[in-house]
Amino acid sequence: MTAQDVSHGRPTAIVIGAGFAGLATAALLGREGYAVTVFDRLNTFGGRSGDLTIDGFRFDTGPSWYLMPEAFDHFFELCGTRTQDVLDLVDLNPGYRLFPEGAQPIDVPSNREEAIELFESIEPGAGETLARYLDSAEETYRLAVDYFLYTTFSSPAAFFAPAVRRNYSKLAEYLTRSLEKYVARRFKDTRLRQMLSYPAVFLSSDPAQTPSIYHLMSHTDLSQGVKYPQGGFTAVVNAIANLAIAHGAEIELNTAVTAINTEGRHVTGVTVRRANGDVEKHEAEIVVSAADLKFTETHLLPREKRTYDERYFADRNPGLGTVLVMLGIKGELPQLEHHNLLFSEDWSDDFGAVFHGPVPTRPDGASQSMYISKPSQTDPSTAPAGHENLFILVPTPADADLGHGDAYHEQSSPAVEAIADAAIEQIAGWCGIPDLAERIIVRRTLGPADFAERYHAWSGGAIGPAHTLRQSAFLRGRNASRKLDNLFYAGATTVPGVGVPMCLISAENVIKRLRGDVSAGPLRIDDTPPTP
Repeated sequence: MTAQDVSHGRPTAIVIGAGFAGLATAALLGREGYAVTVFDRLNTFGGRSGDLTIDGFRFDTGPSWYLMPEAFDHFFELCGTRTQDVLDLVDLNPGYRLFPEGAQPIDVPSNREEAIELFESIEPGAGETLARYLDSAEETYRLAVDYFLYTTFSSPAAFFAPAVRRNYSKLAEYLTRSLEKYVARRFKDTRLRQMLSYPAVFLSSDPAQTPSIYHLMSHTDLSQGVKYPQGGFTAVVNAIANLAIAHGAEIELNTAVTAINTEGRHVTGVTVRRANGDVEKHEAEIVVSAADLKFTETHLLPREKRTYDERYFADRNPGLGTVLVMLGIKGELPQLEHHNLLFSEDWSDDFGAVFHGPVPTRPDGASQSMYISKPSQTDPSTAPAGHENLFILVPTPADADLGHGDAYHEQSSPAVEAIADAAIEQIAGWCGIPDLAERIIVRRTLGPADFAERYHAWSGGAIGPAHTLRQSAFLRGRNASRKLDNLFYAGATTVPGVGVPMCLISAENVIKRLRGDVSAGPLRIDDTPPTP
């Protein structure tokens, strides 16, 4: 039976990977009239945005910060619905609680005016400086959305747009000065500097190596605000999967793609291996890989058909790895907010351990700066009554040799176990919870080897390639093969970058490739085909 027989005359598409990017691409391709099949080797969709339920505790095992809401709003509109119709969003204020090393906790507001007041209370004059900083962040954010995110970089026209030309000198500074230095020129207090620099971690990067154009990230948390989707990011995944299915996509789980099949300059389909070992070939007119780009290029394609070979990746930065620690806690933890950040006073050793080699004062190369989510504060579905749910992210090198956690294996590796132990001890001391370890009734971990094994992540990286200068915008790579006319890429390892909003945008950029749309900026909603 041919692909056209199966699709009833519609063009056919195969999407590799059922994470955010794969599901979003499937939904948009369905809206475009394609008959879409999504393959994923795992037994559930969501990719890195998974969940784990143990003894009444439900843990998100991936993203947990809902930022850049307009990207979600735009995507859902493209799919013929609205965010409020598919998600129940809660505003979080404070956006997070900061635990600086050796100092009192600080609640960081989730709106501009309160943030300005906070900065002024800590450093006289910093409030006015922050106001200017956030004005610049918003202006840069708008330039990014209008010209540098929703684009395939197939045309240089965006670089010559009047709004971009007017900002050439600013953009030159933003690209040549690091975020760390950009912030340090404006603020003296270490805590304020860290509040404005930590978004580099969301970009899988070190503030010292991240271009200051990414100060735009402060617009997303301090001005646009922080939200939480009830049900966690599992609810977001389910909403997008339901849209993909509603637009005709078939999602086939427990099915690993083992090869992308080619003929001349064309992809003809994929070879898959079912859970029972059966091997099958499936035809399609286009293939979109939302899998890790390095895995796609070096494992699924023959050498002569690769756009990016091993040499391309050899001197590039895979970003940060993580040890994830998921804890079910007896009793309440008022010491913590929904989102919490622990920052070392001098965090250069933290980033050094993650990106530049072992640091003796850091356990097994792990950072001492870390992130804690307590979703049970906002979402009662995540823990039994009278208990708390903690999700701890400890940055580590992207090094699969650190080993597995015990979430999907019988036991953790010694390195992962040691990092988890050290994190729990540090939280107990820094956050004023001396009996934390004794109150743990559920404990599970994930390590870099889990990311390498489950998601084929390059070097066991947790988020995606770091947003250094040479790995940003058009320097990050193409979202289409140079050697195969109908092979496209989506997800955190291609343009525009890491994070759930970027994954949604990457799906839209596949549609722009297919339409031959070389414009910058989001697709117009009224240009979207009606629901079939």
